Amino acid sequence: MAKHSSDHLFDLIKSLTRSEKRYFRLLSQQQNESKAKYMQLFDYLDHKDVYLAGDLEGINFIKASQISNMKAHLMQKILQALRQYESGKNSEIHIREMIDYVQLLYNRGLFRQAFDILKKAYKKVAKTGNLELKLELLKWEKSLLNQSVGSQYSQAVQRVISEVEDANSKINLINQFTNLAVKLNAIYVKTGYIRNDEHFKEVQNLFYDGLPKHEEDKLSIHEKLSLYRLYVNYYYFIEDMNLGYQYALKWLKLYDHHSDLKQSHLNDYLSAVNQVMIAEYKLFYYQNFLKTQQRLYNLNEQIQNSVNENIRNRLVKYVYVHEFNRIFMLGKFNLGVKLLKKLNPDLEAFIQRSDEHSRIILFYKIACLYFGDSQYHKALEWLNRIQQDEKTDLREDIHSFVRILSLIAHYELGNMEVIDYYIRSTYRFVLKKGELHLFQKHILRFLRKLAGEFREVELIPEFKKLLKNLEPLQDIRYEKRSFIYFDIIAWLESKIMGVSVQKRIQERAREKMKLHII
Repeated sequence: MAKHSSDHLFDLIKSLTRSEKRYFRLLSQQQNESKAKYMQLFDYLDHKDVYLAGDLEGINFIKASQISNMKAHLMQKILQALRQYESGKNSEIHIREMIDYVQLLYNRGLFRQAFDILKKAYKKVAKTGNLELKLELLKWEKSLLNQSVGSQYSQAVQRVISEVEDANSKINLINQFTNLAVKLNAIYVKTGYIRNDEHFKEVQNLFYDGLPKHEEDKLSIHEKLSLYRLYVNYYYFIEDMNLGYQYALKWLKLYDHHSDLKQSHLNDYLSAVNQVMIAEYKLFYYQNFLKTQQRLYNLNEQIQNSVNENIRNRLVKYVYVHEFNRIFMLGKFNLGVKLLKKLNPDLEAFIQRSDEHSRIILFYKIACLYFGDSQYHKALEWLNRIQQDEKTDLREDIHSFVRILSLIAHYELGNMEVIDYYIRSTYRFVLKKGELHLFQKHILRFLRKLAGEFREVELIPEFKKLLKNLEPLQDIRYEKRSFIYFDIIAWLESKIMGVSVQKRIQERAREKMKLHII
């Protein structure tokens, strides 16, 4: 079988929309280059569905020795065209283009013309709030002031110096917030949620030692956006969802109060919507979740065809992930499986576009959907995709619970001959990661017992014993997160009551909704 290969040029071409391809071809026609070799290469790659290793070796319109240079030339041409194409829609790209014009005019000694463009660029940068671009404009204003000394020179110089100091101060504080957020995320992506007191103290010390002094009321909008994002990351990490939710709402409300920022900060705005929905899902605020979900749907309809590929992919991801979360809240796993079948033609392509962390979470959610629908073979297929991934240093917590859920799936399928082997393997894994909690101990002991000879009538008491052992753990800080990944309580109750796990989860969902109507 031909081996699929990754190629940066091919991936770039496949990321282009129809209108972007049309623009690129029109540009080449205007430059009388529509028949150039780089355009032949573009058409050749554009018509291929997949890129195979050695694909370019057999083409006859470019010599083998020229292929590397031609690919680099085509890549440059496409990026230049995209820059022009995006300039009219993306303010920050347009501002950078205007800065280039200022430099070109300055180099020719056309200082007044350069200053006219600079003033227009200031108006645009004021709308985006991009402090780095503002600093670049201030740098050029200082250069232009040196060439046009006049009666207002001193006042202008003092204003520029004051604005530079203010922008630098804001950038410095925002960098401290974002640097701390990146450090926290690096730990979270590796370990998952807080595991024990030692882990909590490590994260808490990192957060408060790195948090710069600030007065929230005196912060600018952009400083607040960075601060709220940081607090959300921290509180979600330590599983204080209530406080995390409060900051996620403050983050989102800031955009609602400054709606002009939504377009220029669309990535961040999407993140705010996503984080609010994560909290509403985990806190079981179903009615609030539905309202925020509608906001997401409306946003998707409004901008789907007018945004870049990155934002479009994120929108699609959030729409489907949160629909799956809604299904989890209701316990209607059969609906989730139907949605998966509907997505099936595009699912693998979506998976390939996702980062490794997102893939692990997606695989686990899909496995849980199949498990909840009693399709244990399908659940194991997706659980195995996580276990076959060599990167077990990503989300160690999920890797641990994948093994627990796999064991339960094997039990449901009657694969008793493999239970004992998988129990020993799971013990080795969780001990190696230094994470054997009471939740895991109780389940592994229970499954080891079931690997022996048990008559059906003897199983119910064993289920009841495990339920009695697990129920108190729901109120213990470092144990209760185990129930986030899989509702083992509902599974045990379904066994005791003789109903499907889906039916029992739906009953528990209705009980939770009565408690969480806010």
